[in-house]
Amino acid sequence: MRYVLQLGIVFIVVAVPASAADVTFDKDVLPILQKHCQMCHRPGEVAPMSLLTYEAARPWARAIRTAVLSQKMPPWPVEPQYDHGFSNAARLTERERDTLVAWADSGAVEGNESDKPAPVIFTDGWNLEPDLIVEMPADFHVPATGTIEYQYMLVKANFPEDVWVKAAEMRPGNSKVVHHGEVWVLPPGSKWMSDAEPGVSYPQTERPKIGEDQIDILGKFNPGLGAQTFEFGDSAKFIPKGSDLVFEIHYTAVGTPQIDRTKVGLVFAKGPHTTRYFTSYGPTAGNLVIPAGDHNAEVVSEVTATTDMKLVYAQPHMHLRGKDYEMRAIFPSGESQTLFKSKWDFNWQLGYVFTQPVDLPKGTRLIGISHFDNSSANRFNPDPTKEIRWGLQNWDEMSNCFIGLVFDAQVDPKKIFVRSGPSLLPTGPPGPTLAVLKEDATK
Repeated sequence: MRYVLQLGIVFIVVAVPASAADVTFDKDVLPILQKHCQMCHRPGEVAPMSLLTYEAARPWARAIRTAVLSQKMPPWPVEPQYDHGFSNAARLTERERDTLVAWADSGAVEGNESDKPAPVIFTDGWNLEPDLIVEMPADFHVPATGTIEYQYMLVKANFPEDVWVKAAEMRPGNSKVVHHGEVWVLPPGSKWMSDAEPGVSYPQTERPKIGEDQIDILGKFNPGLGAQTFEFGDSAKFIPKGSDLVFEIHYTAVGTPQIDRTKVGLVFAKGPHTTRYFTSYGPTAGNLVIPAGDHNAEVVSEVTATTDMKLVYAQPHMHLRGKDYEMRAIFPSGESQTLFKSKWDFNWQLGYVFTQPVDLPKGTRLIGISHFDNSSANRFNPDPTKEIRWGLQNWDEMSNCFIGLVFDAQVDPKKIFVRSGPSLLPTGPPGPTLAVLKEDATK
């Protein structure tokens, strides 16, 4: 694409194939939709329309054109200059983008059925073929209106033996009301949810997580996230014998009463394994304070690795005032490297899978640097006159990053980081420390 400036007017000229009039859905467009779009744009998924067939996609031809030209779709917020390679990158190539535009501009023709690629087969809606499906044992009734606290529901899985898992996918039972969620592994001896009744949903404030517990995220759901794989070398997720599961879900009211029963699908790996994939909280600013009206408040947090490990995955988490998130590594040698920097969109909380795992030697510091817009210029801001602190609801804020790590299977996950600042999992009022830090994060 190139821009031509003439007499103060900007004209957008799109470079399209010479045979633009010959671009058809069956031959040219459908393969692109299969590769980049259909995971979300199909019945039962989070996207508002299906793009599986010509009949379903044709009414949206002009909207597709607009979305790809603005690069709104497919969603991929990593800033190009800090995109060092992610295997799940969702960017269209220039040729793919031009093809979609040419199709819309030339009448959105269907073409010949003989040119169509074979349809992508989704197994009962899953993006993987699960060996085991664990479902919430009871429905959660979502009210028509109001604020709904994060909900926890215990499932007495009581795994009869140690289990290794190579992939997992959390699927909402009702995608209209499930904003995001996690399924946690609760190993024997965990204090969190120890007195919970299976199948009963508890508000998060009644059963706060206990930081010293060795809990791991088995599966996650966010719009656009899809299934997660845990195979890097010989790594896999580990579920100790006797473990249970906890479903944590953030529900959003949609104006009518709804019912949800979410599930998680697991693909087993043969064990044992010498390395373990563990999902941890990375840098977490549990004591953040964002001044009222500040359009670019900076929050910095850090953790220090106590063992050699590899970083294979990162997923920032913020709320409605979030602008961007950067993760920087300060290696024991003193070298500094920005691992990624991404814009923040509350509606698309994506994770990034590193094409090449990042070696984090013992002593490496991971720095999280986030920015927030608490001004009236932020159209999503619930109240620009309010000073904002850490909190569980959307009108509060968070600054943390889920990270996928691979390390020696004998290492205790509770001891992989030294954390700077207050508790990893704040459950009450924050302390007096101001986390809008102005210091140099690289010192």
